[in-house]
Amino acid sequence: MEFGTAREYNNSSEFFNESSWWYDESLTGGTRGTDESKDKFVTSTHSGMEFDKEGAGSGAVDSCGSPLCDCCKGGGKKGNPNGAVYERYKIMDDSTEILYEFGVGGENGGDLILEGDPLRDAGRKELEIAASYMADSSALANFEPELKVKTNKHSECTNNVDIEHAPKGSHTEMSTSLDNEDADVAFEMGDFGPLNWDGDIKDLGSKKAEEEEEKEDGVELALSNFRKEYEIFNLRIIHRKNKTGFEENKDFAIILNSVIAGRYYVTEYLGSAAFSKVVQAHDMYTGTDVCLKIIKNDKDFFDQSLDEIKLLKFVNKYDPADEHHILRLYDYFYYQEHLFIVTELLRANLYEFQKYNQESGGEVYFNIHRIQAIARQCLEALVYLHNLRIMHCDLKPENILIKSYSRCEIKVIDLGSSCFVTDNLCLYVQSRSYRAPEVILGLPYDQKIDIWSLGCILAELCTGEVLFPNDSVSTMLARIIGIIGPIDMEMLVLGHETSKYFTDDYDLFHKNEETDQLEYLVPEKSSLSQHLQSSDTKFVDFLSYLLQINPRRRPTAEEALQHQWLSFSYH
Repeated sequence: MEFGTAREYNNSSEFFNESSWWYDESLTGGTRGTDESKDKFVTSTHSGMEFDKEGAGSGAVDSCGSPLCDCCKGGGKKGNPNGAVYERYKIMDDSTEILYEFGVGGENGGDLILEGDPLRDAGRKELEIAASYMADSSALANFEPELKVKTNKHSECTNNVDIEHAPKGSHTEMSTSLDNEDADVAFEMGDFGPLNWDGDIKDLGSKKAEEEEEKEDGVELALSNFRKEYEIFNLRIIHRKNKTGFEENKDFAIILNSVIAGRYYVTEYLGSAAFSKVVQAHDMYTGTDVCLKIIKNDKDFFDQSLDEIKLLKFVNKYDPADEHHILRLYDYFYYQEHLFIVTELLRANLYEFQKYNQESGGEVYFNIHRIQAIARQCLEALVYLHNLRIMHCDLKPENILIKSYSRCEIKVIDLGSSCFVTDNLCLYVQSRSYRAPEVILGLPYDQKIDIWSLGCILAELCTGEVLFPNDSVSTMLARIIGIIGPIDMEMLVLGHETSKYFTDDYDLFHKNEETDQLEYLVPEKSSLSQHLQSSDTKFVDFLSYLLQINPRRRPTAEEALQHQWLSFSYH
């Protein structure tokens, strides 16, 4: 059972001692996990598509789906909304592969700002908590927040109104600003009030005595200290006029040429995974093409996607120049009972492009030089994530997308399964074929599980075949032992899951599904160089370096970047 309760590890074991090979004594079992069913990404132009019968290619639109107005047509690519998915595989020259890079969410100039009366009951809970950070908490007694309402100057397109710091019951105070009959209203979700303040805390009275200002400064300092411990971000909830969020169908229908949330014009269906669908859309605000990830209506998927949003915001914040090969987040919102994540638009992922390349019979794209470039970029991305104390936890070919075919540039995506090393770690992470031995055996793990996954990916790019097929965990272990070598006894002895695959004498076994009998498995002896069928000793040595069964001997991302193969010139 992949979603069983993860066990807590025994911290008294010598496995956790400082003299041991592990790093973090605090890693214990949690309840977080990943879905095995998302191993492969569906990219067919037919499977998984749920076009409206009247809408597909017919120009059917959403409630805001009138033809694009002149101000929204922009200079962006219109494209063919019914174009084949495989158009994304066309290798073009550099000038046609320049992707639009832009920021979303900034304030529009000329916004109308209405200031209302103080909201006397807003955010009292946070103020009470903040009192613990103050030497003199009496300043909280007379402290009051302010109300601001902003209307967007592009209301002819989306007609959204952002309401900041509005507590429940305060909507009547701002009704005069909602004068557009076709307007959608976007409410900020979360704890209304001081939690969402962006600006300075202002005194709403005419003049305050100097001592009152000092007290107010104390409140600001207390709230600042409080926010250092709790990160808060807002989620826009977009409703249509005279409708609630209730939908008859829990499955979001994708309609070509429709407009989502009054802003994103759907141009192409890209594919689906276990908990999401992906479409290409034209952002009518910015005039650029983007990728919309539509999360299925399910609480677990919703929670996991909120984690992804948080992590993308976090890693993008410290990479303003986009230098570390991580997907860029542009926008996110809640619409028709679905969470939407808007990101930069990239090309095919490594899995689907390699499959297409093999089936088309063209020149092999993933030659040793390009594999080297991909390895270097992936390691640079991992160095960046790992230095932020983040484990990707689901690195696989489907989660590495091509940004430029001609320059062989890639981006790492899907942080939905990622976590900080300080999180409560789940017993099962990573897609099975790319799962590190320590995870399989139920041992504590850290960022080095991503290094194992990368080794599996690079071997797959070289041969076109999965290195460790996931017929079953036992047969996969047999293949790991046969190609890489035996598993260290200390890992077998300390592994919580060892008994699922090994006898008391540490012989590998599996259950025959046809006879319902337990059978011994004898690994077929092989080698990595034999499997790769490569005479490039530097490349084989590099993969052997990454695919160390014992993680204490496996390199960090920074150490792997120093390997001689990555600096070897094939020109």
